[in-house]
Amino acid sequence: MKALFESPRIGFTAIFAICAGLIGYGLWLQQARGLEPCPMCIMQRYAFVVAGLLALIGALHGPGGWGRRIYALLILLSAVGGASVAVRQSWLQHNPPKVTECGADLDFMLDSFPLSDALPMIFRGAGDCSKVDWTFIGLSMAEWALIWFAIIGLFAALLLFVRASRLR
Repeated sequence: MKALFESPRIGFTAIFAICAGLIGYGLWLQQARGLEPCPMCIMQRYAFVVAGLLALIGALHGPGGWGRRIYALLILLSAVGGASVAVRQSWLQHNPPKVTECGADLDFMLDSFPLSDALPMIFRGAGDCSKVDWTFIGLSMAEWALIWFAIIGLFAALLLFVRASRLR
């Protein structure tokens, strides 16, 4: 783990790579496997995108001192925000409500609304947030997202709290 954080740039690059890989995999599941994201999934994607972009900027900028801490804090806040949505979605998946309120599916939106109205709805997601469409070793997508948000948060916390002399 120490080798990963030999410099802040390596830590930020690792966070960016994780986020880019997760977003890429999520888009592949959506396009190739037909798994439509629900509104909570979209919110988690936004959190991964924000954390990834902040990490990319941090890696390119290579700040020291307070700059490193500011980037790390913003990434940590993004991870905490995404994790809170993942926790809520996991809870909904284990305790599904009697009535679903997550919205209409993609085909219905495109057939029923002009593109200018449907586009914002698409970015809000479609489908049932309590439905589990995908699992890996018994964990749902939301539970895996929570694990990845925790890993990203841990990396950001290391960048935030470890003294700069230990990072070089």
